[in-house]
Amino acid sequence: MTERPSLSRRHFLASTGAAAGLVALPQAVTTLWRPATSAAADTYPFTLGVASGDPLPDAVVIWTRLAPQPLERAGGMTDEPVPVRWEVSATEDFRRPLRRGTTLAVAAEAHTVHVDVRGLDPHTWYWYRFQAQGEVSAVGRTRTAPARGSIAPVAFAFASCAQYEHGWFTAYRRIAEEDLDVVFHLGDYVYEFAGGDYQAPAGNVRTHAGGELVTLDDYRRRYAQYSTDADLQAAHAAAPWIVTWDDHEVDNNYAAAVPEFTDAAQGNGDEASFLARRAAAYQAYWEHMPLRPENRAVGPDLQLYRGFTYGDTASFSVLDTRQYRTDQPCGDPGPAAGCGEESDPQATLLGQVQAGWLEDRLAASAATWNVLPQQVFMAGTDAEPGGALPDDPRDAGGSDSWDGYRASRHRLLDFVAGRGIENLVVLTGDVHNHCLADLRRDFEDEMSPVLGTELVCTSIASGGDGTDRSAGFERLLPENPHLRYNSNRRGYVSCRADRETLRAEFRVLDHVSTPGAPVRTDAAFVIEAGTARAEPA
Repeated sequence: MTERPSLSRRHFLASTGAAAGLVALPQAVTTLWRPATSAAADTYPFTLGVASGDPLPDAVVIWTRLAPQPLERAGGMTDEPVPVRWEVSATEDFRRPLRRGTTLAVAAEAHTVHVDVRGLDPHTWYWYRFQAQGEVSAVGRTRTAPARGSIAPVAFAFASCAQYEHGWFTAYRRIAEEDLDVVFHLGDYVYEFAGGDYQAPAGNVRTHAGGELVTLDDYRRRYAQYSTDADLQAAHAAAPWIVTWDDHEVDNNYAAAVPEFTDAAQGNGDEASFLARRAAAYQAYWEHMPLRPENRAVGPDLQLYRGFTYGDTASFSVLDTRQYRTDQPCGDPGPAAGCGEESDPQATLLGQVQAGWLEDRLAASAATWNVLPQQVFMAGTDAEPGGALPDDPRDAGGSDSWDGYRASRHRLLDFVAGRGIENLVVLTGDVHNHCLADLRRDFEDEMSPVLGTELVCTSIASGGDGTDRSAGFERLLPENPHLRYNSNRRGYVSCRADRETLRAEFRVLDHVSTPGAPVRTDAAFVIEAGTARAEPA
């Protein structure tokens, strides 16, 4: 088994120049790549940094985009294809290059590059970079997954909800400083709103370029704007990412082919126009994420649910709860209570094919931990008249979450109970709060067995600085004892899983209204293998 190199994370960030998007190269490297001696600010093509993702035991995807003027149409590129050289090395100084090649960055894919690098060793750190138009990119670091049968621990973080206008992306910088094998992003990587339309409680600190996203050019520019952020670039350059989306990558609270509102000005005039908007959004998402070439969007479709196995330690089943769901019940948004539609047996959050795929993966898993990175709150919240309900559906539950699709939730949890699936851990984003919940087959019955644990991460920036606790969560507690922890600060969750335990640390920043906040652990929990329920560390 390959050990981690001794290079510290802080030294890695400094040496790669990830914060600036540029890199100081050793003499041997500059000789190899022959970069230009200086790059004008409007011609350097690697302004959006580098990234890697979807690690397998023998492969990983490496990514970049050529965009010398990132907020201009086509990123300032012409329609001509551009050869891009890439290199993967076993060492940071690139004295041991292992894989090299050249690919074409084409205008039809926003001059993005997705290289599926094969033939790598399992559980091994690698360094990668790109060269185009006489310039050299920043250096990224990535790691392959362990081989089947490995019992190596896995360190991972998960995050979601990065509203660029609401705060600085310092939490991404803190993720980059952690010692992680992989990072999961659970959706709302970008937001589709026009500049200034979505205000944080204390006001916005930055502004979106342009209006509501509708066209492919709109979505491309928004991804480019987010990707210029130095903290986001640092997090991508430090470790591989595994991504899934939620709603804001397309349209708030959309469900399959149903937009939030019917509005022709926003590309939502009818189903056909909304699907055209969704096709543009999905294309831009694939272009800007480190996804495999075969995962590219085909019109308004992109299969994003997929599985990753980290030896015998963890099996990750990444879900898509947007593309295949039926429309939300009971109105949208709103609490899923009292209208009678929330338990419709025909309603689905995953769709039949994805639900069957998930059951097959869970049944076949030989890993200790069965982890479901997904988007929306799974645990139930009390929906009886007179019960505690949040004023804001994002505080917990609501018709946009699994509470609005109770038959889907029952089918999944019944399968887990009936097949004896152990060590189920659900990773969730969306609600802009840290939470921890016991997952029970019947959330109205406190004696119902705990089948797993839901770990919910707060936002990277959405909602602004926040508070220590959410008022909505406090109102839910008397009727929902399975909800056991909450913080309304910004941050992420950092985890370490081995064959005996999974430890989750809820990491928070006290402010995102100004950059550079330190991170602290607000709470930590440990799940012992075979026990299902998390306990305070």
